Amino acid sequence: MAVRTVEGSCSRVVVVGAGLSGLSAALQLAGRGRAVTVVERGIHPGGRVGRLDIDGYRLDTGPTVLTMPDIIEDAFAAVGESMGDRLELMPLQPCYHASFADGSGLDVHSDPAAMAGEVERLAGTGEADGYLRLRDWLMRLYRVEFDGFIAANFDSPLSLLTPQLARLAAIGGFRRWDRMVRRCISDERLRRVFTFQALYAGVPPQRALAVYAVIAYMDTVAGVFFPRGGVRALPDALAAAASAAGVEFRYGRAVSRLERRGNRVTAAYTDTGERIPADAVVLTTELPDTYRLLGRTPRRLLRLRPAPSAVVAHVGCRAGPRGTTKTGHHTIVFGDAWDQTFRDIIDDGRVMGDPSLLVTRPTVSDPSLAPPGRDLLYILAPTPNTAVGKVDWANSGDAYTQHMLGRVVDRLPHVGVDTELLHAVDPAGWERQGMAAGTPFALAHTFGQTGPFRPANIVRGIDNVVLAGSSTVPGVGVPTALLSGRLAADRITGAQARPRNSQVVQT
Repeated sequence: MAVRTVEGSCSRVVVVGAGLSGLSAALQLAGRGRAVTVVERGIHPGGRVGRLDIDGYRLDTGPTVLTMPDIIEDAFAAVGESMGDRLELMPLQPCYHASFADGSGLDVHSDPAAMAGEVERLAGTGEADGYLRLRDWLMRLYRVEFDGFIAANFDSPLSLLTPQLARLAAIGGFRRWDRMVRRCISDERLRRVFTFQALYAGVPPQRALAVYAVIAYMDTVAGVFFPRGGVRALPDALAAAASAAGVEFRYGRAVSRLERRGNRVTAAYTDTGERIPADAVVLTTELPDTYRLLGRTPRRLLRLRPAPSAVVAHVGCRAGPRGTTKTGHHTIVFGDAWDQTFRDIIDDGRVMGDPSLLVTRPTVSDPSLAPPGRDLLYILAPTPNTAVGKVDWANSGDAYTQHMLGRVVDRLPHVGVDTELLHAVDPAGWERQGMAAGTPFALAHTFGQTGPFRPANIVRGIDNVVLAGSSTVPGVGVPTALLSGRLAADRITGAQARPRNSQVVQT
């Protein structure tokens, strides 16, 4: 089914924002022969893939879990480059270490034999067989879902009426995420490994549709990777490839307004007074800024629901042993009151009574990210956003950060020696950075905010502006941000033929 594209000449495109979606859009458009100018208010690329250097520590202040390298490769390939020439991605084995409240633990492997062996060690042969059935279902879900649902533009809900929709329904995509996992696995600890991702989708697994279990596919099947030099190396590499392809970058400048002529934008003005002519514009800004620049807020029957937020603390500590799984790159520290966690942060607007935390130790993979003899920790605790939250972060933020650190030291004492808090940000801090409702995870992935029901990447009444980023299709995350940029480019040039997704074939 053909989808709407920008009409008329689009030889000059202005991309507002050099986050992952903006970089992806710039690469795709440059590769299709467009003259592209990227305007970024920061002094370097990355957007939400932020960075901060403190006393010899090199912090990634945004995402730390990187999956689906084939989608990254697609962005480089758009301008005839190879990812390997610009970026070194190291596969993480294990992908995670899961630490449970009862003292047990599990290494999460993307290799099916290794993972089945771990599951059998933890919970027995029956659960190992169930894991293999679950893995098979996740692979089928991804194959059916990717082209027709994740990596697709939609003009209306009718766009969903395709053969893929019927196949998705037939394999259980519109049942509940938790229920589909329970069909294969009964051990409560294992179910958490394959449903904790719902925290970042903003919907409890008991209420989330099973289509979102594709997130579990991305890390537990397709694998987790880490770029040498930190996650910041990803936007740096994408920007370098774009510059080599002729994309012009203007850093340290914010777009203050858009010049309109009828239903088309003709130029973007920066806060330094520059006028940049444009035949088309890609906006990757936060929704409030997007609507301000456009001078309109689309009317929706239902109010947009933001995702939960997070407190993130960056901690330096004495370097520990690097050869044991308990001190691996990513550790998920699960609390005992798992179901209550979702009620706390999503329904009740309060911090978790029994926290579950993501602890990332990037210096396991790249010791250069910290001074000699030191390790760097990234600790993330999901929290309510400021729209539903009842937390006074100004008065309680420091105490909660110390509570998080204490929980990590209690559960992982081997990474808690000689600690120093380097930097922390809470929902109020995210809000000060311009993120709606104080959440870096944008809009929750409810059914009413997914696919054609999510804020569209085209704007009614403005013919040549396209949106990209986590608040539009397909959603939140590193792979989806890159896909969002590609979908935006498709709106301007028409979709381009590309080889079948390689990750599907490999797995």
